[in-house]
Amino acid sequence: MNASGPGYPLASLYVGDLHPDVTEAILYEKFSPAGPIMSIRVCRDVATRRSLGYAYINFQQPVDAERALDTMNFDVIKGRPIRIMWSQRDPGLRKSGVGNVFIKNLDDSIDNKALYDTFSAFGNILSCKVVCDENGSRGYGFVHFETHEAATRAIETMNGMLLNDRKVFVGHFKSRKEREAEFGARAMEFTNVYIKNFGGDMDDDRLREIFSKFGKTLSVKVMMDNTGRSKGFGFVNFEKHEEAQKAVADMNGKEINGRLVYVGRAQKRLERQSELKRKFEQLKQERVSKYQGVNLYVKNLDDGIDDERLRKEFSPYGTITSAKVMTEGGHSKGFGFVCFSSPEEATKAVTEMNGRIVSTKPLYVALAQRKEERKAILTNQYMQRLATMRALPGPLLGSFQPPPGYFLPPMPQPQTRAAFYSPSPVVPVRAATRWSAQPSRPPPAYPAATPVLRAAAPPRRLLSNISTMRQASTQVPRVPPQAQRVANIGTQTVSARVPSSPTLRGAPQYKYSSAVRNAQPMGHVPPVVLRQVGEPAVHIQGQEPLTASMLAAAPPQEQKQMIGERLYPLIHAMHPSLAGKITGMLLEIDNSELLLLLESPDSLRSKIEEAVAVLQAHQATETSHQSSAAAFLQ
Repeated sequence: MNASGPGYPLASLYVGDLHPDVTEAILYEKFSPAGPIMSIRVCRDVATRRSLGYAYINFQQPVDAERALDTMNFDVIKGRPIRIMWSQRDPGLRKSGVGNVFIKNLDDSIDNKALYDTFSAFGNILSCKVVCDENGSRGYGFVHFETHEAATRAIETMNGMLLNDRKVFVGHFKSRKEREAEFGARAMEFTNVYIKNFGGDMDDDRLREIFSKFGKTLSVKVMMDNTGRSKGFGFVNFEKHEEAQKAVADMNGKEINGRLVYVGRAQKRLERQSELKRKFEQLKQERVSKYQGVNLYVKNLDDGIDDERLRKEFSPYGTITSAKVMTEGGHSKGFGFVCFSSPEEATKAVTEMNGRIVSTKPLYVALAQRKEERKAILTNQYMQRLATMRALPGPLLGSFQPPPGYFLPPMPQPQTRAAFYSPSPVVPVRAATRWSAQPSRPPPAYPAATPVLRAAAPPRRLLSNISTMRQASTQVPRVPPQAQRVANIGTQTVSARVPSSPTLRGAPQYKYSSAVRNAQPMGHVPPVVLRQVGEPAVHIQGQEPLTASMLAAAPPQEQKQMIGERLYPLIHAMHPSLAGKITGMLLEIDNSELLLLLESPDSLRSKIEEAVAVLQAHQATETSHQSSAAAFLQ
């Protein structure tokens, strides 16, 4: 096959049917003996980063790509035979179906390689595949030839031939739309009629007698169970389509054995399933459009809230058509749905009820979404965050990687382990460790390097879930004791590192520039002062300021504790006896909203008073119950 022919990239191969664990490194090790490789890319899902089961390999020379195609096609990697073909970026050839052949009734022992060897005698093959599932071959496959003439020769020669003692069908490939159109036209010319719901008192002779008045019947069959009793349905096959159509028109809905029977065109199981699926999807779309903008999702419900209580809480905002708390085994699952009669009422309920404390818990209220919509929104948010992080100027803190061949001169070592940075005019990015009681780590056997710093990005309010965000560590990164160089394939990078000098103490200051290689010491270089960009911070007396960056850098299990340590003193100043309970109630709220409350004293005071009202109401209810119990015992 000519790799440089029209329509083909010069030296690019498509490798399919890959095991999910196959990586670029494995493919490089497999294909590098064929010749020098320019790049390898395993295609992955944008959200989960899981392999999609195929990859592209670009060789430097077309002859090397052709050698790999000829010698490595259908080789096994991680228990799966791979399928190699020339990379065809333009999908027009694949979608046109020109030269594509369909083969069915294949023996289970025939795999991709056996099918390729059988049909390669008729011309150049672009792609060859036997369709399989978890149980093995499904008995059919496809062979895509380079030309229409080769496909025609294969059909004329192989159609009706025996392959492993099984007669195979070989024909031109037809798209699903073409097959459905042919099947629909053929189905309208039906002669087989299906009858059901005539009860157990029926046999073949009686059914033939009932339907023979519409025309000549070729076969009549009443389906029986193991005891010889009718299952209540059967089939009548007429000689002509007009006779079958007349029987359906006259007998459908008529009474037989005191029952109304159904008479219609006999359908195959797949046809019935596709028809039912189409009706189900239509009903689903109608239901979605009906409840669009009026159905609310409510979560973080207290275990004691039932359907009636949920309806009562939301009833002030409009007419409720349904309110349901989802349960399992008689116990609440903590969420439910409330459906209003109009979108305006639903919007008002979301505005008023989201974040309101009901039975000691703040509610989360939002418009209900389908699973597919939520997945699409989360994926879009993830990609936007990823794009934002990539667009940030300069490297992240501590993530600097010099290009190949770039060597760093010796860098000054910090004087003590208590401070992260050596005494200099450089503004520290983060304060000392919050846990003062934590023992300090022993000093490393080799000097640590000072991290590369960049100016902070413009301040912005934290709106997304804090637990999903991570920032680079501000600690001093360690440099390996020996040089290390990592060669990468595809999307990875190439980096080089060298050991830092053991004689760093007292070393002069250096100034670095990306345009200088192996920079030499400079005399009396003024210290570089980084501009500190302000970020909203929560200031509590006796504690270090809390910022969104610090909260995001902490582990998830510590984030609530960090916020709680700053909430408790504020609540204790207002309600000393209830400070512990109120703090626990407010910590149920999302971290981003808690930061907003800490920055706004008025909002925090309002939320605290709301929690106090709930606790007082709960205490009054318990007191009344205890009084009633005491009176009952007396």
